[in-house]
Amino acid sequence: MNTSLQDVGLAVKRLQWLHHREANRRLLSTAGLSLVQWDVLRHLHSRPDASLHTLSELTFQSDQSMGELAKRMVGCGLLERVPGPGRAVRHRLTAKGQEAYERGSGVVDDVLAESLGVLTTQERAVLHDLLLRAAEHAKSTW
Repeated sequence: MNTSLQDVGLAVKRLQWLHHREANRRLLSTAGLSLVQWDVLRHLHSRPDASLHTLSELTFQSDQSMGELAKRMVGCGLLERVPGPGRAVRHRLTAKGQEAYERGSGVVDDVLAESLGVLTTQERAVLHDLLLRAAEHAKSTW
């Protein structure tokens, strides 16, 4: 079978869409979070004090959208603002945000296990390497 580049691209997009839809549904019902909110918590968990600009890049949002989301998450008690260098404002997880991140991580892991979990450890490693390689090439080309 001759699989076209478009077929591969569509398969990647379809799996991503399924992951996002199901993870968002489960996160909202069990953790009270959207997938976008959980993603912000995930990145701040691994990169405390990240700037809003860095968070916007990591979460595939505009700076303005990330700023509005951060404001809402501060209002919900998930994040706190902390001073950064100069006039920069950084954000950190609150205890409530850390708890929400951990609860949400289990939800996201379950969703991924139900799809990617059907692959062997070796198949997942190969898929991961291939996707990273394609992304790195695209990044260096574009």
